[in-house]
Parts: sequence; structure tokens; C-alpha cells
Amino acid sequence: MLMFLFMVLSLFLFISGLMVFVSNRKHLLVTLLSLEMIVLGLFSLLFLYLNSFNFELFFSMIFLTFSVCEGALGLSILISMIRTHGNDYFQSFSVLQC
Repeated sequence: MLMFLFMVLSLFLFISGLMVFVSNRKHLLVTLLSLEMIVLGLFSLLFLYLNSFNFELFFSMIFLTFSVCEGALGLSILISMIRTHGNDYFQSFSVLQC
């Protein structure tokens, strides 16, 4: 019963993060937070899957390492965007600006 509840919570986390990511948001920070929510849901589902079949959990550690690198890269892009443009709105960001 506890395993089923954890799986439902992981799926809810993944689907709600996906819905926020797909919806039209103005801020880059909201998009990055929704990506982290998707990654957290995927990690918990992967952990449940690997744990239920008694596989090694090294792949989950590799996945967690890549998700940390993805978060650090997103934050560095956010900081550079705020320094150059002054805010994190998508409307003020243009590729054609120097």
C-alpha cells in the first residue's frame, strides 16, 4: 500500500511539473523549477522501478548526478540572463540583441 501511494505521488509530481512546463509562463525561474519537479518525479519513479526488481541503484545515482548538473546549468543561464537583461522575463529576451 505504501509503495502504491509513493508511486501515485511520484506520478502526480511528474504530471504537475509537466503541466507547468508546457503552459505559457513568463519567468525563466518558474520553468527551471518545473523542470526540477519533473526530474524529481522521474527519479522517484526510477528508484521505485529499480528497487522493485532488485536491480543495482547505481543508475539512479548517475541520473541524480546529471540532474544536479542540469540544475546548475539552468541557474547559471538564469544568472547571466539577469545580469545582461535585468530580469528573467521571456518577453524582454531577444536573440537579436547584442
